Amino acid sequence: MWNKVQETVNFLKNKGIKAPDFGVILGTGLGNLVDKIDIRIAIPYEEILNFPVSTVEGHSGELIYGKIGDKTIIAMRGRFHYYEGWTMQETVFPVRVMKYLGVEKLIVSNASGGVNPNFKVGDIMVITDHINMMPEHPLNGKNDERFGPRFVDMHEAYSKAMISKMDIVAKKLDIKIHKGIYLALQGPTFETPAEYKMVKILGADTVGMSTVPEVIVAKHMGMECFGISVITDLGIEGLVEEVSHEEVQKVAKISEKVVGKLVEEFVKL
Repeated sequence: MWNKVQETVNFLKNKGIKAPDFGVILGTGLGNLVDKIDIRIAIPYEEILNFPVSTVEGHSGELIYGKIGDKTIIAMRGRFHYYEGWTMQETVFPVRVMKYLGVEKLIVSNASGGVNPNFKVGDIMVITDHINMMPEHPLNGKNDERFGPRFVDMHEAYSKAMISKMDIVAKKLDIKIHKGIYLALQGPTFETPAEYKMVKILGADTVGMSTVPEVIVAKHMGMECFGISVITDLGIEGLVEEVSHEEVQKVAKISEKVVGKLVEEFVKL
């Protein structure tokens, strides 16, 4: 893994990518942030040495490098999911690459099902913590100390300083945001009513199929993380309805402009 990461880092440096201020994973709800980036370099995943290729409809596959204001951004337009058949190590590989390109602050976004009765479809939640219930762990196996320690401190998986900064941005833009806990399951099925109930009992506010492995690996390497989630469906008792990937994409598209504006101003601040 170490050798592959360094190969990819050198490949991207030779393409002109240097020391970004932020790494961004443009998951569901944050796709239009691309429109805010003054793009200098864009490379399809299939052209990047050692990179997996996204197989999910609605998830583009390219690495973007550019500027938002005076800040330099490297952004993944489309992420990799464990349910696609990648190993956990392959799923989080780009995060390791970002770190060794110089990224110290990682922003991640996703779509999730809300189980908090105060949430409604289209709401935006800043992730304050997570519960990992995926069947495989991204740090499973022999640890490479060059990446980070064997046992990783997760007491502040999501940076309190970055969350406070988003509070300032949301207030300035007069945009309502929730805060809450995100629980990760493998997917790709959406949850049954009983599973939504389990998620709520376990203390989470939302449930989804991504983000947590990336944040774990980022913390393994000492990065600061910020997560934002769009509530695209509800798993509240008595309100669980049929849901599809198309519906999730539709709701996320509506919320994209708001989330994009929040993150744009967040990066500039």
